Amino acid sequence: MENTGTGVEKKHLTRKQWIERITFALGNLGHSAFYGAMSTYFIVYVTSGMFTGMPKSIANKLIGLVTGLVVVIRLAEIVVDPILGNIVDNTKSRWGKFKPWQVIGGIISTVLMVILFSGIFGLAKVNWLLFAVVFVILFISLDIFYSLVDVSYWGMVPAISEDSRERGIFTSLGAFTGSIGWNGLAIIVVPVVTYFTYLSTGKRTEGAPGWLVFGIIVSVIALLCALAVAFGTKEKHNVIRAASDKKTTIKSVFVGIAKNDQILWTSLAYLCYSLAYVTTNGILFYYFKFVLGHPGEFWIAGIVATIVGFCTSPLYPILNRFISRKVLFSIGQSAMILSYVIFIAAKLNLSLVIVGLVLFNFNFAQLVTVLTLTDSIEYGQLKNGNRNEAVTLTIRPMIDKISASLSNGMVGSIALVAGMTGSATAADMTANNIHTFELFAFYTPLVFSILALGVFLWKVKITEKKHAEIVEQLQIKLASGKVNNSHQTDAKLNSKKHEQIIAPVSGELDDLTPIKTKIKGFTGKGFAIQPSEGKIYAPFDGMIKFTFATRHTLGIVSDNGLEAVIHVGIGTVNLRGRGFISKYTDGQKVHAGDLLLTFDQELIQQAGYDDVVVLFLTQPEKVDITVSEKISTVKHGDPVMTVSAKN
Repeated sequence: MENTGTGVEKKHLTRKQWIERITFALGNLGHSAFYGAMSTYFIVYVTSGMFTGMPKSIANKLIGLVTGLVVVIRLAEIVVDPILGNIVDNTKSRWGKFKPWQVIGGIISTVLMVILFSGIFGLAKVNWLLFAVVFVILFISLDIFYSLVDVSYWGMVPAISEDSRERGIFTSLGAFTGSIGWNGLAIIVVPVVTYFTYLSTGKRTEGAPGWLVFGIIVSVIALLCALAVAFGTKEKHNVIRAASDKKTTIKSVFVGIAKNDQILWTSLAYLCYSLAYVTTNGILFYYFKFVLGHPGEFWIAGIVATIVGFCTSPLYPILNRFISRKVLFSIGQSAMILSYVIFIAAKLNLSLVIVGLVLFNFNFAQLVTVLTLTDSIEYGQLKNGNRNEAVTLTIRPMIDKISASLSNGMVGSIALVAGMTGSATAADMTANNIHTFELFAFYTPLVFSILALGVFLWKVKITEKKHAEIVEQLQIKLASGKVNNSHQTDAKLNSKKHEQIIAPVSGELDDLTPIKTKIKGFTGKGFAIQPSEGKIYAPFDGMIKFTFATRHTLGIVSDNGLEAVIHVGIGTVNLRGRGFISKYTDGQKVHAGDLLLTFDQELIQQAGYDDVVVLFLTQPEKVDITVSEKISTVKHGDPVMTVSAKN
């Protein structure tokens, strides 16, 4: 384990570190472009170019068939994802377990995308039944290998760095370039498709030749970006392969949701938001082409989304220091609701549409959802006695795939019922066509966005203040041995062995009497140290069991089965992780004296909180303790107490 870094000292990045950050960020640029091409523009290609030259009645039936197959396949993929995650997690190679899938998955998925954007080389014109069979095989294969790239990309973050701050930087860089990859497609799709269709046919339309070139361009970008990740990053082999010991299944996900009402309501709010957001993104091209009659100006949607994204993403953490998450979610959803009202009223007014696009993309829902789901871990542990980290890691991607599959079905259906297929243009649209389009493209998502706001406001109870209260209650119960936090391990305290606990931090040693006075209801066995430095070390050999979302508290179980919690500060839960840097991964094997955590003492004290470090045992009724010789000052690594199981 890397035992360096305090979280406050400044370091200059080396050339290799710069390369690693840049190549990792490039990965999500290509990854998001690939996802955008398949989740949004592939359906546009299916409805407008895949079946060009075929009778309209047959073409529409094939459009309906392909749309339906895409929905079914992507919904089924939800069950497959945990299996793919386990495949990645169990991969052993000289290059690591993540990087090989960037290469393998990247090559295969991009080749398959080119084949699909070719219309499977016109097979539908020869034999539509054979086309359907081959399409299913190719699309399932593409989704599998795309998912392998997705899982290995984001799963790589803990393997690149053990520093949670560094992980946050890598994640932010990936999210930033991802918005470029996603929104950039809206800027280039019409010019690219129209230009290459013109070169091939002499017609300035969005034809099949142009869509093929578009698919090739996106595939090449995605592949190059995946290779950049594979060859530009380095996996650190001293990081725990925790997921291989805790495999997530679809059953465990839904059981976790059912037992935690806050995960349920937060997920429902996010699903409603996501259905509105993804569906609207999917129909914007049709809106510009068939309603406004300006497909060549569709790039405006991409430019607006990119600019707004650049402004809102960095703005969120700044605003959240002064404005609660619930308020920020409400602001974002209110902006989305207003955007639909503007879209409905705009008719052919492009200026109003642009205003609507600005409001539509001014959204904090995804960030708020991730943070609320993370906080629901402690809520579930307090309520049910179990922690469900795997659920929170799985639920949002699952909702994204559910909403993407359903929105694909909605977009394809809208195109069919509104007559927006084949070679149709804005001139072919009747008032009834436009009304039908608006009904499903704007009114339906408007209902979903209102539902998202309503559910979040009235059913989601975990605010920052509420979470702080939950953490305090949970810590009191943990100290009293009243909460089961051992469900993830089969460890039992070995009655034949004594466990020596060493000081996890240097400072002034004390018993728990002052803590019991400061925190009402706090009982248990352990000790407290008023720290002289901001570094926490492992008190014995064992495994990191869990970390609170606020990073100021961690659980550790020894090789002999002794369970303990290390808690930094009183009231520090309200800092929500600021000033704390973890040096481990949940589930990681550690040795006595390994650096686990750094904390900023000055920040804690300036905020008005006590930075006392408390270690307490979560099985107080099952153990006897013997305090080492009476000493007032300790250095980390000094023996403090010996613990043995009661007979």
